Amino acid sequence: MEVHNYITLEFPSRSANEGFARAAVAAFAVQLDPTLEELGDIKTAVSEAVTNAIVHAYPDTIGKIMVKCRILEGDVLEVAVRDWGQGIADVERAREPLFTTGGEERSGMGFTIMESFMDTLRVTSKEGQGTKVTMRRRIAQRTARR
Repeated sequence: MEVHNYITLEFPSRSANEGFARAAVAAFAVQLDPTLEELGDIKTAVSEAVTNAIVHAYPDTIGKIMVKCRILEGDVLEVAVRDWGQGIADVERAREPLFTTGGEERSGMGFTIMESFMDTLRVTSKEGQGTKVTMRRRIAQRTARR
């Protein structure tokens, strides 16, 4: 797919940076003229992906998180969230609703939420090397943009 525009963000895995990542991705996505509902869905998915990296990839330390956004042909927004943390032992099990390794305060719904708000979700991970979550969402053309 042809790439029309892109950004890359890198930041430490501090919880204060989750809001920054969400806002930055939303600001980048605005060029596609999404509805408020589409923008809200994207922000929610990004929040979940970044929070997963903060909580699960680096449970006892501060590490690096990278967010890459691309505008692809056909008005598709792609967001990739990458960490170099502990990785996921069983990605399929981790994607099951209510499964969590984060303790009782975690719902285990992160991947389910990402999947429900985006068109596609791909998760790749290697233990001890980190995880990459790639999400795509096509932004529907509104009559005013045609």
